[in-house]
Amino acid sequence: MGCFAKLRSSSWAYPTAVLSLYGFFANCRVAEPFLTPYLIGPNKNISGEVVTNYLFPIWTYSYLAFLVPVFLLTDLLRHKPLIVVQGFFLVTNYVLLCFAPGLPAMVVLQVNYAVVASTEVAYFSYIYTVIPVESYQRATGYLRSAMLAGYTFGASLAQVLVSLAGIDYFYLNAITLGIQSTAFLISFGLPMPQRSLFFKAEKDGTSGGDGPEEEKDGAGSGEANARRRGAAGWRTGGNVATAGLLLWQSFRDSYSSRHLVYPVIYWSLWWALATAGYVQVFNYIQLMWDHIEPSASSSIYNGGVEAACSLVGAAAAFSVGHIQVAWAVWGELALGLFSAVGTGAVFLMALTSSIWACYAGYVIFKSCYMLLITITTFQIASNLSMECYALTFGINTFVALLVQTILTFTVVDEAALGLDIVTQFIVYGSYYATISVLFLIRGTYTACVNQRSPERTGTTEPESSGEVLPAERF
Repeated sequence: MGCFAKLRSSSWAYPTAVLSLYGFFANCRVAEPFLTPYLIGPNKNISGEVVTNYLFPIWTYSYLAFLVPVFLLTDLLRHKPLIVVQGFFLVTNYVLLCFAPGLPAMVVLQVNYAVVASTEVAYFSYIYTVIPVESYQRATGYLRSAMLAGYTFGASLAQVLVSLAGIDYFYLNAITLGIQSTAFLISFGLPMPQRSLFFKAEKDGTSGGDGPEEEKDGAGSGEANARRRGAAGWRTGGNVATAGLLLWQSFRDSYSSRHLVYPVIYWSLWWALATAGYVQVFNYIQLMWDHIEPSASSSIYNGGVEAACSLVGAAAAFSVGHIQVAWAVWGELALGLFSAVGTGAVFLMALTSSIWACYAGYVIFKSCYMLLITITTFQIASNLSMECYALTFGINTFVALLVQTILTFTVVDEAALGLDIVTQFIVYGSYYATISVLFLIRGTYTACVNQRSPERTGTTEPESSGEVLPAERF
């Protein structure tokens, strides 16, 4: 009890530990690597065409509808209630998968899962409202590690149970239901944040909870501190109109600086475009695997492949912090180069008849994305204050989902083209090829400009305009 009391009294250890536990169990979805075989198999008996062209698009459309309201509610309700809601809907998802028969129940499942996806913003932003700034880096590392460990453990356990024990897919969902129920119970143990980013109560005033953020960038970050002091001035109203003014101010701050606007825009553009393509591949890869090697008549290794993707992708993302590269100069070129590698991997998945080649292509594609999204996230965050970063994160996610919705309706939905799975992946490969060409051109231009005029890319001291550029951390 003494250790628990000591942990609970810590300013950052207790909420980080509880949220890490929640993240582990919430992402330990044993049944997820085998969702498509479960739906099209004897348990649910839904055809592959219906799953591809009707069922899965419902998730995309529902996610788009929920994203903006949930983003605003997350801050208004101060994060914890949305995490509890996420845990509840995770439980509901697997109740439906285990016990609800018929296509209508699976339609409800897709809407439920869209709620889960839209509330992820609460998980990723909660910790920054309850811990001091100096603990951000350690807490973020623990949370990411917990998520990775949960997903890897769940996928590995699924593969072992399917390959060695020959367990039916129904029992994978039953096991996952128990694990998600544990995550739901853990969510109640999270402390309630006393502050939010945009919706501020009258009692918070201009000093409550904002002191550490004033110190985040040190004495040299005059512009960032001025932005925070200005934001604090808006926080005395505590109503929707005041929050709207703060949102507008954060948006203006994000895109008003001559030195910051171009990096933020280009990195955000890649984030939005690449994420849309990545989610499409992630959503429909199991259907591609089933097309190449039908699960009804073959041994499949979806869980092992997902576990391998998590480990390789995490190693690639972890390596970013240990590679001495001026990302402000070479980052955009890296986006283009690794997007080109991802393009080749998607075409490999589309055109091969070997399941092992398709597995390899998926590992390469997902690893490239995880590497690049890590670089992108840091580069955007290093240019912006927490308020501006939160808003930019929301905008990027919304744009990515909007592009994904257009792709889904045009390519997948039976109301439009309703393409078969192979043709879909050829379209996704072409889409990624366009992204890689755009950023190869832009990255080459940035690198050449830096060779001629280093000061134009922010690798030298900033001009005497009063703006202070963020320092390179790598």
